[in-house]
Amino acid sequence: MKNDLEVTGPVKAVVYASSSAVNTDFTARLVDVYPDGRAIRICEGIIRADHRNPGVPPSHISPGIIYEYTIDLWATSNVFMEGHQIRIEISSSNFPRFDRNLNTGKFFATDTTMIHAEQVIYHSPAYPSHIILPIINN
Repeated sequence: MKNDLEVTGPVKAVVYASSSAVNTDFTARLVDVYPDGRAIRICEGIIRADHRNPGVPPSHISPGIIYEYTIDLWATSNVFMEGHQIRIEISSSNFPRFDRNLNTGKFFATDTTMIHAEQVIYHSPAYPSHIILPIINN
């Protein structure tokens, strides 16, 4: 249809966020929302805060400081039909799909201590959180 929207290729979310923890996760999910309210996951991804800078050793974050996170949602191909909505879900967990993060900065496979982390997502001219969708023009 003339008002359908095709998304084909790599999808990324660029998120500016702060946390009260020294290490945490940020997840992103691209969702096709049907007119009847059904929501179908199209693709998703995750980034651990200490791995936010590819090519350099992992490093903790400082609580309260804003960092940029690029979340790779991998590639997809979907046509959002006329009347559907595109939804982006940002979270700090997607367990059990991805490993848990206890927000302590300790080795996640053996740590048993959990701490509550408060995350803040920013969206402004100074912190332009956004999604990168490869739109195919027909």
